[in-house]
Amino acid sequence: MFASHFITAATAVSRRTPTAISTIASLRPIVFSNVSPVLAFSTHAPSRMKLIADFRSDTLTQPTDEMFEIMKKASRSDDVYEVDSSIRSLEEYVAKLTGHEAGLFCVSGTMTNQLAFRSSLLMPPASILCDTRSHVYRYEVGGLASLSNLTVYPAQALSNNGHHLTVHDLQREFIQDDGDIHMAPTRLISLENTLDGTIMPLQEIQAIRQFATENNVRLHLDGARIWNAAVALGCNLKDLTMQFDSVSLCFSKGLGAPIGSILVGNQALINKARHFRKMLGGGWRQAGGLAAVAHWCVDHVWPTMKETHTLAKQLAIGLEREGRGAKVFIPVETNMVFLDLAGSGIRLSELSRQLESRKGINIGNKDAPETQTQVRLVLHWQISKQAVDDFLEVVRDLAANAQRTGTSDSLQADRQSVYGSGARTDNVD
Repeated sequence: MFASHFITAATAVSRRTPTAISTIASLRPIVFSNVSPVLAFSTHAPSRMKLIADFRSDTLTQPTDEMFEIMKKASRSDDVYEVDSSIRSLEEYVAKLTGHEAGLFCVSGTMTNQLAFRSSLLMPPASILCDTRSHVYRYEVGGLASLSNLTVYPAQALSNNGHHLTVHDLQREFIQDDGDIHMAPTRLISLENTLDGTIMPLQEIQAIRQFATENNVRLHLDGARIWNAAVALGCNLKDLTMQFDSVSLCFSKGLGAPIGSILVGNQALINKARHFRKMLGGGWRQAGGLAAVAHWCVDHVWPTMKETHTLAKQLAIGLEREGRGAKVFIPVETNMVFLDLAGSGIRLSELSRQLESRKGINIGNKDAPETQTQVRLVLHWQISKQAVDDFLEVVRDLAANAQRTGTSDSLQADRQSVYGSGARTDNVD
């Protein structure tokens, strides 16, 4: 597991206290020669970390003072002219980490996903297969159709109770290029890892890669949170990314950078994507400071993800224990907890208001209707163990009150499968 890649005396000390932070920063790392250095603990640990009790998304981390200091020292050239050294360094670094030839630093994951699709096509008609729950299908403003003229065939994960897509799920929706002029043949398959915080097994990725190759179809990965998957599996990043023709990775989610995503692929695809990025108005000018911070976050925030995952599991266990009928309805494999309050008697809106007023914790949904019982909670490197304990204290009090007043069985939501996609949240990223 990840512990075999990342060993330091600091594991006995929480990074989320001032004493721990100063202790960790002074430790020398123990690095194994056969391990990617990015997964080893750094002597320059984040030293001025803000604590943000916001569970709505891992996009809500706040830049630290240290990040702004890094920006001051970065290069300040023009990326449209391809002369900024900080941006070039980041692109080359992540391309190497993922096992690809080149990279393209962009403003967002939506942009890197859409650039990948547009750059992968020669001409219509064409269609794309993706998970019905995926970000590229639900939350990118119809970009597949409007930007790439793609017909979308969303596939349901039916083969394993909805955990992840399999080859068999894709085969059901696959459109062969067999001369039938009534259908748009499948030219692209897009996978997402992680999806709802769950990890697509490497064996399944390899099987889908073989299927895509056999059918001359390009394979894309929305890897906004692939960093989390690599940590949870204890593997090198490239083990999860090199099977794909293109990969989008986000710096501003779990890694905590202020802004930015990167697209990686072969040099021809990146050259084409750079062209389309300019067409979409996405050409950077003096963005070296942002690239330098993203680079720093890969080296310094990424190694902290294991503890974030541990906190997520502790929160999930505590919610079911203290919630007296509350259920976590999607397995907690990385940093997301999907909570269903039906059966606990706790109203989501009341939980949200109590968390904010008593503990300064934000989960959104203060105006949620009584029929809404599900919420997504996302942990990140700026959420402390104390915030988790405070969260559970409020749940414990509300559940006890619900039992006293006899409301613990009054909330009955429409239940979906254990991996159901019906959790409503205030933030879809």
